[in-house]
Amino acid sequence: MTTTTSLRLGLRTLAACCLAALAAASHAQADSYPDKPVTLVVPTAPAGGTDTIARLIADALGKTLKQPFIVDNRPGANGILGTDLAARATPDGYRLLFTYAAAMVVNPSLYRKLPYDPVRDFAPVAQIGRGGNLLLVRKDLPVGTLKEFVAYAKARPDKLSYCSWGNGSGGHLAMESLKKQAGLVMTHVPYKGSGPCVQDLLGGQVDAAFADMSSTVEIVRAGRLKALANSGPSRIPMLPDVPTMTEAGYPFTTYAWYGLLAPAKTPPAVVRRLNEAVNQALKDPVVVQRLRELNFTDLPQNTPEQFAATIQKDMRDWGALVKDIGLTPE
Repeated sequence: MTTTTSLRLGLRTLAACCLAALAAASHAQADSYPDKPVTLVVPTAPAGGTDTIARLIADALGKTLKQPFIVDNRPGANGILGTDLAARATPDGYRLLFTYAAAMVVNPSLYRKLPYDPVRDFAPVAQIGRGGNLLLVRKDLPVGTLKEFVAYAKARPDKLSYCSWGNGSGGHLAMESLKKQAGLVMTHVPYKGSGPCVQDLLGGQVDAAFADMSSTVEIVRAGRLKALANSGPSRIPMLPDVPTMTEAGYPFTTYAWYGLLAPAKTPPAVVRRLNEAVNQALKDPVVVQRLRELNFTDLPQNTPEQFAATIQKDMRDWGALVKDIGLTPE
């Protein structure tokens, strides 16, 4: 055997040993993870749908993984502030992002210079739920159906206002799509979260909103707001008389979801352990019942790779909607 051949074999052996050592270290890290509290950065204000679901999942993960999972609300700039904070965290699994779909898949089409890249800067962990948003109006608005709302708004151009949880949020885009289809002129009032938006809708400061079902169905059932339609593909059991947007005569279907993500370069074994813990929680009857109460009828249990594919597909779909509506990047 020549000296060169021996050297090559030696280098290959060394490389294989290094890879084996790295794999062993990764598995050892995953076996001991977590050994201290974990923070979930939530890029919205407290009390909204994202915060509600984040706290439910944080509690379930804490019980499964035997460490506290602490919610850290960082609202602002349509989810950008909290998302950027999570993207820059040390990739060790101890600071994660719990977010809503629009912050990850719509913002890239709305902002020319995002401080983070949803694909490059994050390792998707698990998708939590999937569903539409409700089109709500204040209870004293003299309309009872979507067609009546459209007629009422058309007769009062630029007199009605609607709120959302930020420029480019799912609620914003859904209403802009309706406005374009129906030829409406309404004023958009963006908030830092869905909670404050719904509170001002309850107080009559704004007239309408698309809002997440998880925090609004009980409000509707109590008669404090009126639901005219939902943006999902089917009616929901808790509000069986509320039609879909398509059924109500204005074809429009969007899914909202929540998701857990880690900073890029987080050890794959840690990502996998978190994914398994989330999917275990989504099989827990107590968690499932609570999610059903929050009107999550679709609870996909997927792998990190499947969630990554969902994110990339939704970026394309929402990007097409942003272009169709005619919103220009800021």
